[in-house]
Amino acid sequence: MRETKVKKPRGVARVVEGKCVACGERCVSACPIDGIQMNGAGELQSVDQEKCIGCVKCVKVCAVGALEMFYTPEQLEQLKLWEAQNQGEVALDPEEQALRKKLAAYKGVWVFVEQYAGEVAKVSWELLGSGRQLADTLGVELSAVIIGHQVEELKHEAYAYGADAAILMDAAVYKDYRTEPFTEALCYLIDKHKPEIILMGATGQGRDLAGSVATVVGTGLTADCTGLAIDAKGNLAQTRPAFGGNIMATIMCDHFRPQMSTVRPQVMPIAEYIPGRKGKLIREEFAPAEENILVKVLEVLTDKGSGDEVDIAGAEIIVSGGRGMMNKENFTILQELADELGAVVGASRSAVDAGWKPHSRQVGQTGKTVRPKIYIACGISGAIQHLVGMQDSDVIIAINRDSEAPIFQVATYGIVGDLFQVVPALTRKIRELKSKNGRKPLSAA
Repeated sequence: MRETKVKKPRGVARVVEGKCVACGERCVSACPIDGIQMNGAGELQSVDQEKCIGCVKCVKVCAVGALEMFYTPEQLEQLKLWEAQNQGEVALDPEEQALRKKLAAYKGVWVFVEQYAGEVAKVSWELLGSGRQLADTLGVELSAVIIGHQVEELKHEAYAYGADAAILMDAAVYKDYRTEPFTEALCYLIDKHKPEIILMGATGQGRDLAGSVATVVGTGLTADCTGLAIDAKGNLAQTRPAFGGNIMATIMCDHFRPQMSTVRPQVMPIAEYIPGRKGKLIREEFAPAEENILVKVLEVLTDKGSGDEVDIAGAEIIVSGGRGMMNKENFTILQELADELGAVVGASRSAVDAGWKPHSRQVGQTGKTVRPKIYIACGISGAIQHLVGMQDSDVIIAINRDSEAPIFQVATYGIVGDLFQVVPALTRKIRELKSKNGRKPLSAA
């Protein structure tokens, strides 16, 4: 008796909570029946399941698995029968087989530990947190790559921040960062160990090294990522602002390895520090000869300034001003508020372009990415280029006379009013509170 052919059931698409990275509504464009709704932040809200025809187009186009197909118990049974009847019928073509074999040779997630004279850039520990999540999703090892001179002790910090292993290259030729020896070192490691993912900070050193290495090994590189995830096929989904920050694009490198990304400081939460955590040390002796390196370091100049300058990216409270400040002199009212709060004064790009504040104080896509406990935006409309640099702040307080300003969409608290009246009133109130409490910090009041 001939077996009855089972028809593949059509389920309906549904949202997987917490997965969407607001990549630019690719799923909306793929849906042929206009059945996907997004919220104001450009994230998945819901799927109209009465409209859904189960075409799976939205699920396939989503790189981070924020959509899945839902089947009733009866449909699941039918799906199992269909899969049993059709298994093995769809053979991979030779090209796809070769690609899968090539990609399978690469395993593991690496984080490049950026350091200067043994002092590690904070972004490296932030990336170990992201790398830990990616490695756990893939079920692979997370390694910290440490290149320098007399830097072996950094392995203990790397383990404490989540690394399973530390790959160490310690030699005098690596004492100061230079593109050529560091590129040779990392390319040697990649050729030997074959990692599938490499993360670096989007700093001067990280951008320089990542671009050089990606060019030599012939792979893709996504710069200034704001989101990282693993898709259903095990590829790295890299999300970053595109078209001047007006949309968020998710970029894939599914035909080459390693997959390389740079991530701006303060974008990712710092990894949990676990003192005493152990890991394994992989010591590599490779080192290019000094006489073969064309560039020589004559003197190292730091950009830390005279000691009065504050790194705005590390500030816990920031009071920022934008075009609404009207002129440079008006920033004094922000400075007065900042002094009472123990804060740092920042600025939007328009204020910096006008010469009211130096570029070192600029917050936004072309300035610094910040993640303070409190961010006070004064006279800042909230262009997307500014929002990507501060929207992950714990608390955002916006002061603007325009009730329709985009800044209010991300604000925790919004004040619609004249900042020249509101800011001095806040400063006076804070002074009163501090006076009543013997000038203790507000957190102790």
